[in-house]
Amino acid sequence: MRIVVDTQLCGAHGDCVVQAPELFDLGDEDEVVVLLRDHVDESDVELVAKAQQAARSCPVAAILIEE
Repeated sequence: MRIVVDTQLCGAHGDCVVQAPELFDLGDEDEVVVLLRDHVDESDVELVAKAQQAARSCPVAAILIEE
């Protein structure tokens, strides 16, 4: 699974960080940083669910989950 953040849309609201701090963080410039962009093991059901919830919670729909 791959996580992509559209930096043009992202407003750094931080909802994704609240939903999945294992996957997202806010950088020094208040930009969203994906910590495990290409390394999310799809067999980790809990982590996949958190990534999907983070994508759903993004107020500007800037997070895309690619399988």
